[in-house]
Amino acid sequence: MNTRQLIFAREYRGYTQSELSNSIPGLSQSNLSKFEKGMGTLSEEIQTKVFEFLNFPEGFFKKKINSTIENGNYRKRSVISKTLVRRFENKCRVIGYMIDEMSESINWPAFRLAYFDLEEGYSPKYVAGYTRKLLRLFNREPVKNIFGLLEKSGIIIHEIEESEKFDAVSFFTDKGYPIIILNRSFSNDRKRFNLSHELAHLLMHNELEYPIPEHRDKEYEANVFASEFLMPEIDIKDDLRGLKFSELADLKSYWLTSMSSLIRRARDLNGIDSDRYRYLMIEISRNGYSKKEPINVFIDKPTCFKNGYLLFREELDYSDNDLAETMALPIDIIKDAFSFDNQVHLRKVA
Repeated sequence: MNTRQLIFAREYRGYTQSELSNSIPGLSQSNLSKFEKGMGTLSEEIQTKVFEFLNFPEGFFKKKINSTIENGNYRKRSVISKTLVRRFENKCRVIGYMIDEMSESINWPAFRLAYFDLEEGYSPKYVAGYTRKLLRLFNREPVKNIFGLLEKSGIIIHEIEESEKFDAVSFFTDKGYPIIILNRSFSNDRKRFNLSHELAHLLMHNELEYPIPEHRDKEYEANVFASEFLMPEIDIKDDLRGLKFSELADLKSYWLTSMSSLIRRARDLNGIDSDRYRYLMIEISRNGYSKKEPINVFIDKPTCFKNGYLLFREELDYSDNDLAETMALPIDIIKDAFSFDNQVHLRKVA
């Protein structure tokens, strides 16, 4: 049994070492702890009981899921338990594992954007502008079909239902596919910013390509990128000069970003002073917009992962049970991962 996979399965199901050992006769926490550290062994009988209790097929424990999630965007990280973070990240990592397994039979879209090393003098603002050009976004153009643009550029995006504590994560699968996992629970303008923030991490914080010095504030850099990507300074600065509260609705409808983001952008671009910024944010709160803003802006849907699943179902004639067996995963994980409302068209590997 691969000890890493046991830890993965245990954490995925939400059990501590103590809870798992107490649930399986003959398994002590001491033996489990030593086994997970690679210092001991478990009998075949105990291993079988573990497989059955965690409801993971035996074949899963012979696999390797190594992808590391370096960039997790967690809204309330200071109050989230490590157990919840690990469960969430393992849920994301299993999606990455599925993408790698599916790549044996289908071709995911090729990556068409560019990675940047900020240590070479590039700024987040420059990277955002360059990325907009690669995506053919010009002249006061908002980022409309954001899911479609990123997926056609080779980034696989999947939405999951999660607690509001989690915004999104981005990482590279073991085979190197860039992926963004997004919490579908938020408003569309929030999703747009989260997607842009995670895109920044993929393009500027790719630890596989180059190391990131510890002094760098990756979250700040990703926020600068996201603001410039969604609201380019050259295009929006005049709109934000002397910003009035009455202008926010029209600006939100055009740029497809939140009112709060527009106010912060106006301050950052010196369109308003700190007093005006405070006044506008107070008005946002007084009108109840800090909890729920008016105007639900447009956003498209991610389709790449879904279409991969449909290709398996409709062209390769796989049932959910076939996928579970092929990937050595429990059927509940398969059904959970492939539950979407509803297309990037894919083709089978020749």
